[in-house]
Amino acid sequence: MNTRWKPSVTVAAVIEHDGSYLLVEEHTADGLRLNTPAGHLEPGESPMEGAVREALEETGRVFSPTALLGIYMAASNDAQGQPTAWMRMAFCGHASETDPARALDEGIVRAIWMTPAEIEASQDRHRSPLVWRCVQDHMEGKRFDLSAVVMDSSALKPPL
Repeated sequence: MNTRWKPSVTVAAVIEHDGSYLLVEEHTADGLRLNTPAGHLEPGESPMEGAVREALEETGRVFSPTALLGIYMAASNDAQGQPTAWMRMAFCGHASETDPARALDEGIVRAIWMTPAEIEASQDRHRSPLVWRCVQDHMEGKRFDLSAVVMDSSALKPPL
């Protein structure tokens, strides 16, 4: 049987303010975990739109991407416990103040600001090894122009 390998695409927002990073604490099949605001790219949206949507849903803040942080690959179990390859497109930028009237996504316990030292010390609670890697890359100043993410307009149409 010839099976085609297809990694799951996720998008993430890496948000830093005054030396701390905005993470979310969320319920997972493996218990309470920490993650950058992140989730699956949905049909019909660009990766930047997906990162903005996920940040709003998970933190109640409007995310404004300023750069592509990187494209990452990792392997871990999906929500059903199945081994999965993940391709994460991480963007960095700024976020507005929290909208207190906005409910957070199901499963999100809270959004929390953490220092790099706190994030490093909590790696055993990270949803993915990419959480700490993205923070490290951000601290190192890695940035790519947003124009590096090229979208053909036909890619934004949901598949039939």
